[in-house]
Amino acid sequence: MRVFIAGIDGYLGWPLAVYLRARGHEVAGADLLLRREWVAEVGGISALPIGGREERTRAVNEAAGAELDFRVGDLTDFAFVKGLFQEFRPEAVVHLGQMPSAPYSMIDQAHCVWTQRNNVSNNLNLLWAIKEVVPEAHLIKLGTMGEYGTPAVDIPEGFFEVEFRGRKDYLPFPRQAGSWYHQSKVHDSHNTRFATEIWGTRATDIMQGVVFGTGIAEMGDDPRLRTRLDFDQCFGTAINRFCCQAIIGHPLTLFGIGKQRRGFLPLADAMQCLGLALENPPAAGEYRVFNQFENAYSIAELAYLVKDIAGDIGLPVDIKRYDNPRTEMEDHYYNPDRQHLLDLGYQPTRDIRSVIKAMLLDLLDNKERIAAHADVLIPDIRWDGDRRRSEVIG
Repeated sequence: MRVFIAGIDGYLGWPLAVYLRARGHEVAGADLLLRREWVAEVGGISALPIGGREERTRAVNEAAGAELDFRVGDLTDFAFVKGLFQEFRPEAVVHLGQMPSAPYSMIDQAHCVWTQRNNVSNNLNLLWAIKEVVPEAHLIKLGTMGEYGTPAVDIPEGFFEVEFRGRKDYLPFPRQAGSWYHQSKVHDSHNTRFATEIWGTRATDIMQGVVFGTGIAEMGDDPRLRTRLDFDQCFGTAINRFCCQAIIGHPLTLFGIGKQRRGFLPLADAMQCLGLALENPPAAGEYRVFNQFENAYSIAELAYLVKDIAGDIGLPVDIKRYDNPRTEMEDHYYNPDRQHLLDLGYQPTRDIRSVIKAMLLDLLDNKERIAAHADVLIPDIRWDGDRRRSEVIG
């Protein structure tokens, strides 16, 4: 299958390229390499050193015995996107090429507007390029479980049956996004669904939970194939950030009361799920939604889990509660469905404890690299717009 990956240089895009090439798929991708710039802008660095485009491409070509087409370009430039599609003629398009950070989108007016403009525009460009060049292609768009918010009812996979004033209908489940970034993803979902209705294109919208992990089996021992792993306040997601803090002996930063629940899944299982979606495309004109996560945990559960596992390998860890920089419901009901991928054959491959232990062991060699950027671990980006560092509250 010819698969185009938008955002091929990112935390998910790069391992997906490695994963698909190892399975014999023909892969092309594009990236403006902005993730590297964003992380540097907020004072961060990847905990695992990663190579440049040329080094990464060469490593995949050597491992797979075939060419990986990795272009540098702007997905908000429609001429660039359309030209790539005319040349490569993808059968599937995986859209991972957006700014993925809630805190980054909340920095100020400029970051908010840029996030919305970039994310919504490049998704529309991919939709139009599919329509005009490869109308049979399958778009797999990476959404986020954060689009749903935390409603006080169960969360279905995209749609639910509603009865109102004696009439019933099957409607999209309401979105209650909690950041300007998540709002941009809601717009993408609406636009993608609309495109399938008016053009008859096919799309899978992945409502993905928080992904964690340092690598996948297909990377082997070649450091050139590794993916990035961030730990700053903007791009360092919960488990990845906790593991980096544990490595350098920094107290784990537990925000608020720690009862916020989210869905999580290991990086290897995220690749498996995306592969299943690729290999089982929807019908023409079908828009389907997959909730993609392995299990739901509270942030406090994860912090104590990392503390326990770190202790097992000789890393003493403290946990400190900081005032929550986000405006969010901290104690809430959370029960999302996740049946569609299971129906396609998804089987979780590793338990969370084994993945966290492997992460800690992988990160040990980079302790000094992480410690040199420890000042990015305490957030100062706040949803109320008052830029100040969080303080310990317990």
